[in-house]
Amino acid sequence: MDERPVIAVEDHEISMLALHLIQNCMVYINTLMIQKVLAQPHWQERLTPRDYAALTPLVWEHVNPYGRFNFDMNARLALL
Repeated sequence: MDERPVIAVEDHEISMLALHLIQNCMVYINTLMIQKVLAQPHWQERLTPRDYAALTPLVWEHVNPYGRFNFDMNARLALL
């Protein structure tokens, strides 16, 4: 007999919605970080129109795609 716990549909839906919310937050943070970098004159002079066209906040190398995120709630990003 299989002893794995069965996740209720509602619990699964809540978990997926929470994951989507966190993913959206990460895209927002990425956007703020990109804007902060692009505000520096050094990068404004260095980037070409093609570079600007290639920018995206959908970078994922620093994101864990398996639904587990470690946040340091005592640290703040200096973005705003």
